[in-house]
Amino acid sequence: MINYAHRGASEYYPENTLSAFYAGLDMGADGIETDVRKTRDGVLVLFHDGDLMRVTGESGAIADYTFAELQQFTVKNAATGREDKIIDFETFLRLFGWRKLHFAIELKDTGIEEEAAQMMDRFGLCGKTIVTSFHFDNLRRMRKAAPAYKLGYLYKPDEMDLLGKAQEIHLEQLCPKAEIITPAMVADFKAMGYSVRAWGVKDEALMQRMIHCRVDGMTVNFPDKLHKALQE
Repeated sequence: MINYAHRGASEYYPENTLSAFYAGLDMGADGIETDVRKTRDGVLVLFHDGDLMRVTGESGAIADYTFAELQQFTVKNAATGREDKIIDFETFLRLFGWRKLHFAIELKDTGIEEEAAQMMDRFGLCGKTIVTSFHFDNLRRMRKAAPAYKLGYLYKPDEMDLLGKAQEIHLEQLCPKAEIITPAMVADFKAMGYSVRAWGVKDEALMQRMIHCRVDGMTVNFPDKLHKALQE
């Protein structure tokens, strides 16, 4: 089972920052999950939300600013008070791409598929990366732009025609929300040839359920707790 540090060790550190990623590895994660968006001046950066307010206190979206302007802002972890800076995708790949890790790279913006793939290729990520999105069209474009990459669909409980979509672009992974996952669902998906990764693992009780369901991996904000559980 892959222990993906969700935006790094984001329970303790500012999400999607270098401090969060390094902490996740120190806590035993063997995977990193992160999100890619594009700035106004065309730089790919790691940032989750559609706007800046929740983690920086600033107004607007990533696409409203240049990368240099974004560097004036601080990303905060509200629970711990720790702070850090927004990082660009290339720097992340240079620092972490050479490591023996699994990567889940979520495409948040549309139209960045080819550029993201080319950048990942430069750092040798193809064989150890699942490219994911909640937007099926992003995955469709990614399959066309970079067919060698494995794709995972992050879908919501009310998703329509899931298997039809999976077959259309030959998905390798299905990513259900943790609260709807059952052992039978995981077994069925695996029998169809898909790997299964859970998202939305919000607490330790749900984490333990996912272990019982035998998912192939999960994204957690607290990789230390999952690491400990997997050692028991």
